[in-house]
Amino acid sequence: MFREEIKVLDCTIRDGGLMNNWRFTDKFVKAVYDACVASGIDYMEIGYKSSEKSFSRKEVGCWKFCDENDLRRITGDNNTNLKLSAMADIGRVEPEDIIPAEESLLDMIRVAAYVHQMDKAIWLAEHCIDKGYEATINLMAVSTVMERDLEEALVDVAKSKVPVFYLVDSYGSMYCEQIELLVRKYQKYLPGKTIGVHMHNNMQLAFSNTVSGIIYDCNMVDATFLGMGRGAGNCPLELLLSFLKNPKFKIKPILQVIQDYILDMQKEVDWGYHIPYLISGALNQHPRTAMKWMEGENKNDLVSFFNQMNDKMDL
Repeated sequence: MFREEIKVLDCTIRDGGLMNNWRFTDKFVKAVYDACVASGIDYMEIGYKSSEKSFSRKEVGCWKFCDENDLRRITGDNNTNLKLSAMADIGRVEPEDIIPAEESLLDMIRVAAYVHQMDKAIWLAEHCIDKGYEATINLMAVSTVMERDLEEALVDVAKSKVPVFYLVDSYGSMYCEQIELLVRKYQKYLPGKTIGVHMHNNMQLAFSNTVSGIIYDCNMVDATFLGMGRGAGNCPLELLLSFLKNPKFKIKPILQVIQDYILDMQKEVDWGYHIPYLISGALNQHPRTAMKWMEGENKNDLVSFFNQMNDKMDL
């Protein structure tokens, strides 16, 4: 009925923060943390590790940095089974921003990189491992990567000591057949490593593509409360837990946070399925153009957005 080795990572605060510059109240972050603990979630990605050389605290909230004092304010000493994670973008974090794991509440650093940054991603992930953390590499925008470039990157990752490599549908443009093809390729080139999946919902396929990853033996899976995330959002956590049927997972605490906080937040922050995100996903384009359109006064002028995007390529 279930695969015990599957680990679920909630990235509501990290990915959802892309919609409000990580300006969450402590009360909300604490509610998400408590629900993850009560629900039996394996990892909570509470934000980013970023350099203040790259971001101003006047423009982004504290979860863009995940300082230890902020972590402790929410989680205390985190004497629970829930592991805490943060993401680090290549080019937006300095090695010294990663303190030794024994001094941190974070258990895992996930390194996000594009294919041309793979050498830097491997270096940073191994740097985190040497400091005592679990580490993954999340290859972004794989739907745009040439096959030869991907294979060269996978050869390099195979030689590294990084144990987990993520298939990321950054633009929400993939179908289940592509998920199968890429997972099989990752497995071929990365024997002995765990494959993870992180899906976006531009074409309403984040959940089904996550399930496809699970079917083909991906054992790290990402999701968020009510699918909260950048643009069209992510695989909904409550939906994923219902599918997994692992008795250790409890859905009620997730529903409580959705009821108490997220339904109201959704009235102010437009993540989730919207036509501009569909169009950008169908065109395999970064959602930034659709996000900018959604912030404008004419966000419901769908035909104008279609025409604007169609000037770049035919749909």
